[in-house]
Amino acid sequence: MKTNELFKKKTVLSFEVFPPKKSSPINTIYDTLEGIKDTSPDFISVTYGAGGSKNRNATFEIASEIKNKYHIESVAHLPGIGLTKDDVLEKLGELQDKGIENILALRGDIPQDYDGSGDFKYACDLISFIKEHSNVNIIAACYPEGHIECESKIKDIHHLKTKVDAGASQLMTQLFFDNDYFYSFRDRCSLAGIDVPIEAGIMPVVNKKQIERMATLCGATVPKKFRAIMDKYSDNPVAMRDAGIAYAIDQIVDLIAQGVDGIHLYTMNNPYIAQKIYSAVHRLIA
Repeated sequence: MKTNELFKKKTVLSFEVFPPKKSSPINTIYDTLEGIKDTSPDFISVTYGAGGSKNRNATFEIASEIKNKYHIESVAHLPGIGLTKDDVLEKLGELQDKGIENILALRGDIPQDYDGSGDFKYACDLISFIKEHSNVNIIAACYPEGHIECESKIKDIHHLKTKVDAGASQLMTQLFFDNDYFYSFRDRCSLAGIDVPIEAGIMPVVNKKQIERMATLCGATVPKKFRAIMDKYSDNPVAMRDAGIAYAIDQIVDLIAQGVDGIHLYTMNNPYIAQKIYSAVHRLIA
């Protein structure tokens, strides 16, 4: 099933998982999936493992298991950086063989040693190529506070419109911790004529180092309210975990009340987090 069809029926709740590190057995991901399957997510996306072909191949394997073993719709991430057109055609064929109908098409992070090779400089180039050569549902990433590499929010929305015009029929946001950024972003999308479903990406932060690292990497603003939580509970891992979950639930409740199309939960492969949040919000989205 193409996941963009889900938004016609309800507020969508989806999860994201990632392949285990190369040093960990791939089977560890199935412990995560067993822990979240009963929460009945509308779909689960699988990130594209960086740093080696073993991890990258695991993305498609895990997405296939989600779809064909757990009977939950899956989305495979596919960054275009460094890939040739032939590479992408091969991957599209593999996904088709596995019955996967949804791709999150990304530019991807640029490696430090990147030599400029590949046919896809931007995500819109990859989206356009996939649209031309496949019937899969194409999802694109978006950034409520603007992409960290983009000089202005106006240009960032222009780039996003280009991705939608190229064939993206659904959007997922980068994580954010202040809902006002999302609401302003949604208004900018509407003004630009972007009318595809937008899922809000929510990451329950369970330790201080994690939030500081993620905020640096993606440029997310850490509100004063959440900084106070970190300062108070950072030395108490259990309290910090529970406070992070509570903060995420508060974000999600507000987003649902404001008519969000869907919630995409970055689970960090932690089924406890997914279970707790599902228990708190599932009646709001039924």
